[in-house]
Amino acid sequence: MIYEFDGMIPKIDPTTFVSESATIIGNVEIGKNCYIGPGAVVRGDVPGSKIWIGDYSVVEDCVVIHGNVSGDVHIGARVTIGHSAVVHCKKLGDYANVGIGAILSLESEIGDYSVVAEGSVVKSRQIVSDRVVVGGIPAKELRALSDADIEAWKTSNEWYEGLTQKCLDPKLFRRID
Repeated sequence: MIYEFDGMIPKIDPTTFVSESATIIGNVEIGKNCYIGPGAVVRGDVPGSKIWIGDYSVVEDCVVIHGNVSGDVHIGARVTIGHSAVVHCKKLGDYANVGIGAILSLESEIGDYSVVAEGSVVKSRQIVSDRVVVGGIPAKELRALSDADIEAWKTSNEWYEGLTQKCLDPKLFRRID
């Protein structure tokens, strides 16, 4: 469902797939060829805070993205946010990956090509560098990201690009109840 809130209407590129059970509210802009999975919630209902989701990004099932009282939420291009993650961050860099059930607290910043491991908690205002893997509670840097890691994540993101196209094709994806 897509909702206007307090005069703010989400802007969603027509090449993006938004699941019928996802909820997009208010001051949200979603780029090209994104995938917004079942049960995802993108809440742009905080005054003075816009949620930007870059091209080719993936918001998997049951993810919650919510605005910040301190400013916008910028999610880069080709980002993958895993199932049931909670995103309250200030910035999630291009090609970043957020594991299943991870939490990105208020005003945190995740660098380009970085990975937040499953179940991790990135603390409020914590800054994660580019090209690293972080994990734990609270999240700590575990290692640098290798070129092989980056290629594997790109392949995963490209799989979702194909899924997005299939979900937009009424011959391949349709409601049958």
